[in-house]
Amino acid sequence: MTLRVALLLLLTGLMAGCVSSGSSDPLRTASGREQARDAYIQLGIGYLQQGEAARAKTPLRKALELDPASADANAALALVFQTEMEYKLADEHYRKALAGGNDARILNNYGSFLFEQKRYSEAMERFTRASEDNLYGERARVFQNMGMTALQLGQREQAETYFTRALRLDSRQPLALLELAMLAYEAKDYVPAKRYYDAFSSLSEQNARSLLLGTRLANIHQDRNQAASLGLQLQRLYPGTSEYQQFLSEQ
Repeated sequence: MTLRVALLLLLTGLMAGCVSSGSSDPLRTASGREQARDAYIQLGIGYLQQGEAARAKTPLRKALELDPASADANAALALVFQTEMEYKLADEHYRKALAGGNDARILNNYGSFLFEQKRYSEAMERFTRASEDNLYGERARVFQNMGMTALQLGQREQAETYFTRALRLDSRQPLALLELAMLAYEAKDYVPAKRYYDAFSSLSEQNARSLLLGTRLANIHQDRNQAASLGLQLQRLYPGTSEYQQFLSEQ
C-alpha cells in the first residue's frame, strides 16, 4: 500500500466517522481535527514531491480550513506556489508559516526562496535565524546557503567562514567544497584550492565551472594529463558556455 493510499484511507475513515457505533463526528474533537489536518498536509506534500503541484492545493487548503495557522500547511502551500512561479502568494504563505515561531526548516526554505528572488539581504536574515537552531538536522546546509548569500553580497571573507562552518558540521557538502576551492584559487592559495577541489570531485559530478577550475589547478600543479582530461570533458559537455570560452583563451 502506498503512502498516498494509506492517507486517503485515513481521511475516508475520519470523514465517515463511526456511524455503526453511533459515535460523534471525529472532526468535532481537537484530536480528530489534528489527525485530519496532518493527513491532508502529508497528502499535499506527496503530490508535490511527485510533481503534481496543482493537485497538492486541494488537500492543503482543506488542512488550512481545519487549522488556518498551521505552519506546515502554509509552508507546503508556499512551496506549491513557488513551484508554480506565483511568487507573491508563495511569499505570503511563507510569512504565515513563520507567524507563530522560528521553525529552522521553514526559515531555510524561505531563505532559499528569497535567494532565488535575488533578495539577498532578506535571505541572509532568514538563514541566520535558522542557523541559531543548534538541533536542526540540516544546519550544515543552512551555513552553506549563508556562504552563497554572502558571496552575492560581496562578503567574501564571511562567505569563507560560513562554508568552513558548513564543512565542520558535514564534510560531505560539494557546493561548499567547490566554493572554498574557488576562493582559495582566487587568493592564489593553490595547495588548499586543490585539496578542496579533489574533495569536491570525489563527491559530485563536474559542471562547467568546476571543470574550468580543475584545468587551471592541474596546469598550476603541472599535471598535464589531468588538465587535458578535464579540458576534453569541458569541450564535450559544455561547448557553448562562457567557461569553455575562457578555457580556450587560456590555451
